[in-house]
Amino acid sequence: MDADEAGDLAPGNTDPDDLSRLEVQLTVLVRNSELLWRRGAPDGEVERAGYLILRALDSVGSIDITELAEVLGVDASTVGRQVASLADAGLVARAPGEADRRRSVVSISPPGRDRLHVTAAGRRERTARLVEDWGQAELRSLATLLARYNHAVAERYMTGIEAISPRRAEQQD
Repeated sequence: MDADEAGDLAPGNTDPDDLSRLEVQLTVLVRNSELLWRRGAPDGEVERAGYLILRALDSVGSIDITELAEVLGVDASTVGRQVASLADAGLVARAPGEADRRRSVVSISPPGRDRLHVTAAGRRERTARLVEDWGQAELRSLATLLARYNHAVAERYMTGIEAISPRRAEQQD
């Protein structure tokens, strides 16, 4: 191994050009994700924010709005509005908290779990079509690196990353 390769393996050694490429590719990834949702999601699937809430509830069980917001890394008022929409659609159930009846405890409903599974299957199917000519090692590498990146973001900005980590969710499918 030469010195350049060894330097590439050392944490903290970041080439500004590599960071610039990464930043651009992450921006394009977010845009493409939204584009795929707008153009490809059939009826019956849950939109992104609802999907993440349902995934979190499916993983952690019943939880109050404040804790759910912490798990998701967003403001409680935002989660409250999203939960209200999911409750109106019958995808989650809300009940007063046992210790503090002013707090809403949220849980995924059976129809919510069904929609979560339909959405996850649809997302996997669309992803499979996009990467059908990729090798298994490439898929595994991309998934591993994205998980590592998402974990770094979550550790810095969120409190509940383990609640919605893909590994835990896959174990429950």
